[in-house]
Formats: sequence, structure tokens, C-alpha cells
Amino acid sequence: MRFSVIIPARYASTRLPGKPLVEIAGKPMVQHVYERAMESGAARIFIATDDERIARAASGFGAEAIMTSPGHPSGTDRLAEAVTLLGLDDDHIVVNLQGDEPLMPASLIHQVAEDLHAHAGAAVATLCERITTAAELFDPHVVKVVMDEAGNALYFSRAVIPWDREAFSITTEALPEQAEHYRHIGLYAYRAGFIREYVRWPACPLERMESLEQLRVLWRGRRIHVSVAAQRPGPAVDTEEDLRRATEAMADQG
Repeated sequence: MRFSVIIPARYASTRLPGKPLVEIAGKPMVQHVYERAMESGAARIFIATDDERIARAASGFGAEAIMTSPGHPSGTDRLAEAVTLLGLDDDHIVVNLQGDEPLMPASLIHQVAEDLHAHAGAAVATLCERITTAAELFDPHVVKVVMDEAGNALYFSRAVIPWDREAFSITTEALPEQAEHYRHIGLYAYRAGFIREYVRWPACPLERMESLEQLRVLWRGRRIHVSVAAQRPGPAVDTEEDLRRATEAMADQG
């Protein structure tokens, strides 16, 4: 199986400006992301950016950068432009690895690509992990996912799904003993042809309400296959506090 990794990296983050170039352990964050992709077995890796400063940094550590429009509303739209510029075949598998994931294990990048390769009927593959605390379950910043018996996503939500009517009528301070709730991990694999199709669709009502673009795929009747991650990913970086945690995690890893 051959797959490529594209890393969307936008300079103008509102909460952490210049985020891809913020230094962690002596390297720009996007370099750590690139190195995780290098370890995943990807055939090719590209950094899709809207800023010459990121492109120059990428060149400095040996990465291929693709200049894309600054007007994209999401990393997926930036990814789609990169796929078009590269002229990738429709069946080619592309992993969307966000530029703020310096602690994403390489094994998960390979896992999500392999999962899409193994499920020809799926338009998208992604990952999840078991939720183990009530605080995480009731946190609207944690996206939950429910799957069918074949592992296809039924729905994604910031709300608690599924809702245990019996258990939660008694308490919401602890998880039910037999609870099976899963947190979505925002790592995706697509075929290049599907990416080009996806960005032509307008946002759907569910997507707008939940602010979750993967709901556009389900709205259109396409499948998203979800596997349980083989390894726990480290934290993404979106704020100064996230940056502190990522720096500490890298120090712990040596």
C-alpha cells in the first residue's frame, strides 16, 4: 500500500499566531509533525501552506512545501487544493495530518491509511479512543463518535452520545459500569478523488450546528470507517497551555 501525507499549515492562527513555527524542543512545531510523517512509511510528504515563512522553514529541514490560497476556510480545503496541484490519481490514499499535531504517533498515521486501504466501501477512515472519565465525556470540546457493528460512523457530536438513559438519570458524575463511549481523533485518510468531490459540496445543516465538517460526509450518505487507535496520541497544540503540555511531553520522551 502506498500513501502520501499532506500537512496543512496555516500561519494566521487566532489563538496562537504563527503556530506552525512555534519552537518546541529546538525545532519549529511543523518540523516535529513532518518527522512523525516521515516515520509512518508514507511514500511522499508535503506541507501545504499559505505563508512563505512556513515554506522557507520547510525547505530548511528538507520538506516539500506547496503554496496554497490564504482564503481556505479549513485544512481540508487546503488539502484539496494541494491534491489538485499535485495531480494525484483518484485512488491514491492521502492522510490529512494537521500541522498542530507534533505528538501524533507515526503508527497512527500508518494505521489510518491502512484502514482506508482495507475498506473499499468507505470514503474516509479515521480513528477513535475509549473515553474513560465523565469529565471527558461531558466536555463539549471533546468530539464523540458512535459506530455500527462494522465500525462505520453513525454520528459525531459534541454532545454525549450515546446517552445512557438509566445511568445518567441517577448521576452524571461517573461513567456507567458498562459504558462504551469513544472520543474522535482528528486524523483522516481519504482517496484523492473523494477529496476533490467533498470540497464541491456545500456545508450541511448538521455540520453548521455542530461545527464538525465530517458530518458533511455522513449527510451525503457516504461511509466513514472508524478504528480504535492502536496507541494514544499526544495533545494537539492550539493554545499557550497546549504548547506547554506538548513541550513537557516531548521532554518526558527525551
